[in-house]
Amino acid sequence: MILYIAEKPSLARAIASAFPKPQKKEDGCIWLPNGDCVSWCIGHLLEQAEPDAYNPAYKSWQLDHLPIVPKTWQWQEKSKTRKQLNVLKKLIKKSSQLVHAGDPDREGQLLVDEVIHYLKVSKAKQDNIQRLLISDLTPSAVKKSLNQLRSNKEFSALSRSALARARADWLHGINLTRAYTIKGKQGGYQGVLSIGRVQTPILGLVVKRDAERENFIPKDFFQVLANIETPKNEVFKAKWIPSEACAPHMDSEGRVLNKALAENVIKRIQGQDAKVHQAQYKNKRQAPPLPYSLSSLQIDAAKAFSMSAQQVLDTCQALYERHQLITYPRSDSRYLPTEQFKDAPGVINSLKNNLPQWQDKLNKANTSQRSKAWNDKEVQAHHAIIPTAKQANIDGLSQSEKKLYELIARQYLMQFYPHYEYLDSFIELIIAGGVFRSKGHTQLSSGWKALLPDKKKDEEEGNMLPKVAIGDVLFCHHGELISKVTTPPPAFTDASLLAAMTGISRYVKQADIKAILKETDGLGTEATRAGIIELLFRRDFLKRQGKNILSTETGRALINSLPESLITPDMTAKWEAGLNDICQGSGSYLNFMNELKTNLVQLIEQAKTTKVEAFATLPSPSKKPYKKKSTYRKKAASKYTKKPKTS
Repeated sequence: MILYIAEKPSLARAIASAFPKPQKKEDGCIWLPNGDCVSWCIGHLLEQAEPDAYNPAYKSWQLDHLPIVPKTWQWQEKSKTRKQLNVLKKLIKKSSQLVHAGDPDREGQLLVDEVIHYLKVSKAKQDNIQRLLISDLTPSAVKKSLNQLRSNKEFSALSRSALARARADWLHGINLTRAYTIKGKQGGYQGVLSIGRVQTPILGLVVKRDAERENFIPKDFFQVLANIETPKNEVFKAKWIPSEACAPHMDSEGRVLNKALAENVIKRIQGQDAKVHQAQYKNKRQAPPLPYSLSSLQIDAAKAFSMSAQQVLDTCQALYERHQLITYPRSDSRYLPTEQFKDAPGVINSLKNNLPQWQDKLNKANTSQRSKAWNDKEVQAHHAIIPTAKQANIDGLSQSEKKLYELIARQYLMQFYPHYEYLDSFIELIIAGGVFRSKGHTQLSSGWKALLPDKKKDEEEGNMLPKVAIGDVLFCHHGELISKVTTPPPAFTDASLLAAMTGISRYVKQADIKAILKETDGLGTEATRAGIIELLFRRDFLKRQGKNILSTETGRALINSLPESLITPDMTAKWEAGLNDICQGSGSYLNFMNELKTNLVQLIEQAKTTKVEAFATLPSPSKKPYKKKSTYRKKAASKYTKKPKTS
């Protein structure tokens, strides 16, 4: 008997739907006509054992116990899913062949592997396990995947990497959360002060931004615009570029703070010749933006619909699992396998059925045109999020589901539209010895931008500059004084916080750390970012003020009490580099864990010397219940929620 082990029931049903009928459904599995069976996990059936499983004394939270480092790691069965684990245990025993059908990512690989190892499957059977990779739940796509099974051994490094990360997060989270919660209680705070490899640097970003905003001192600054006319009576404006001699009157950003200086420039240029020093006109083309990864979708959905990262993730899971209208949503890739290009006509045809209001746009799509999105070198465990070829009546979707489906469909449709073409122009003038510049952007062909909403199109429009040549003498009628005030950096929103997490290298100064973070996906993973942000709200570390995300008094007190290494992304960068090395086979699990344990000892010693006065005046933690975690995939990020017993 071949046993297919899916990550979740919906995936199991999709696998079964690719096989002939009749099928027999039993509690926890689906029997196929030929005697093979499809069963499933329900997310993680196992979890890391709690500290008291290693020593009953650890039920009480005490500084003297730290750091807690298991010598032999233990899994424990989840009580809510123990019944399904027992189903798998019996089926695995009966099977002659196993097929691993976890989601196509690091976490999905470990999720099924850990069950296989926990149930002590024989080495002979383990050596023959095959891997089924599915990112599209439509029957035709599943059938194609079933014909492309690979050896599960190919993914062993992926599993080791996921295991290393899970255990590292346990060590880091359990020990440091206990240490700082105990110190908080010593200062009078009765809540949990959780620490996480990803959550804490994210909180640090928000706290730092809030401090910059509160300490910001606005300053007036001034710009000068020259009003220019050509011999052909064409008019445009050019901006003054201050010389080095003006440096004493400017700030570090190059803004002129001296109003008298700007006014003097205006007097000097009025009625003067404006000689063209440079004139450049270039026809340029802009390719369509790539299809969505989860983070890029979450950012655009936050901007367009004010949806939180968690709302986007949950809605996408419904579109993927329940409706089968999109491909696997927890993807960190924005590229597509070249083999999938031939499916484009079918996908576009399904969109004509599902989005009849788009008929004109869809009819203009050129499915023989291949954008840069199709690139096998950029596709690893999974590919970009795109619509499937399933035809459905989307009137039955919720408003959120419709919005996201249309957003994903539009991004895919762009791949079959021409490049956006425009004229990029630049003029530099010399007026009374001063330098003035003007830039122009003129649309020549809308291309894929024709698919953008009208409001977005208006934002994209630029100004048109006249054609001039170097040496031409134009005329400056007069100058304009533009008075402005410096503004503080904007507060984080859902969109900008997600953008900061994915582009965290922008906030790092150290060159080697910056380089690592540029190569990785930033802070957190596609699947965990939403949950981590929600956890910070549940812990009362963050709060919302309209669209703004701000730190609370508790969040600030925690960050201000921590060493720099815990509140910056540097440690995460080093972890990700090590985990990636394990994935690639160039790194060692043991070396990674040993280095982490050494660092943990030092961090615990620092925690023990933390001053507790900062926690004395904090408000009591809210009594609101913790929000139920997503039923699609329970991640380790929100694991440490038990209230401590301290002594």
